[in-house]
Amino acid sequence: MNVLAFDCCTQACSAAVVAADGRVLAHHAQAMGRGQAEVLLPMIQAVLAEAGLSWAEIGLVGVTVGPGTFTGLRIGLAAARGMAVAAGLPVAGVTTTETVAHAVPEAERRGRTLLVAIDGKRADVFVQAFAEDLTPMGEAAALMPGEVARLFPGPLLLAGDGAGRLAEACPGAFMSSAETTPNAVVLAGLAARHYCEGRSLSPAPLYLRPPDVTLPGVSA
Repeated sequence: MNVLAFDCCTQACSAAVVAADGRVLAHHAQAMGRGQAEVLLPMIQAVLAEAGLSWAEIGLVGVTVGPGTFTGLRIGLAAARGMAVAAGLPVAGVTTTETVAHAVPEAERRGRTLLVAIDGKRADVFVQAFAEDLTPMGEAAALMPGEVARLFPGPLLLAGDGAGRLAEACPGAFMSSAETTPNAVVLAGLAARHYCEGRSLSPAPLYLRPPDVTLPGVSA
């Protein structure tokens, strides 16, 4: 089963096509602050062309479901849902925290609690802890940096694009050398595994706090 996977939940876009035997047929990534709507679909078309595959040869779409930025999250999920309808493809959702965690080298994780931190561009940080074997130690949560050191005693290994914001609050923590944003190749592997095991997430957003929207008042 060939898997098309993509992420635009954070400050980057990443798309990849991975073959059933695990070969990476194409992978593109671009760091960016905003503009995912303009970049994502051309990037998906580019990886399909590079892989030499048509939509009929794709068996599964993998997409990140959050936590992440509200705009990027909505863009990625809308694209995945559109593909599911247009091409009749199943969609497997994976969290950004799990995707980042699985890119962290085993040697770095040994004897440490891995904290994946995603920068949501507010005072808090989206955090999820993983044991050294990548077993989740709880659900992802939106926490203030000062809360993290109290809730997760060391030794800590920090990963993700929000890790730098936790470094001062977690003295003595190690910084992972892994990519700080979700890698679509890693995402493709997780999506395929979860889908085959019947435990992939639906393509619905994982919101850990309400959006920054103020509703107008309603007159009596």
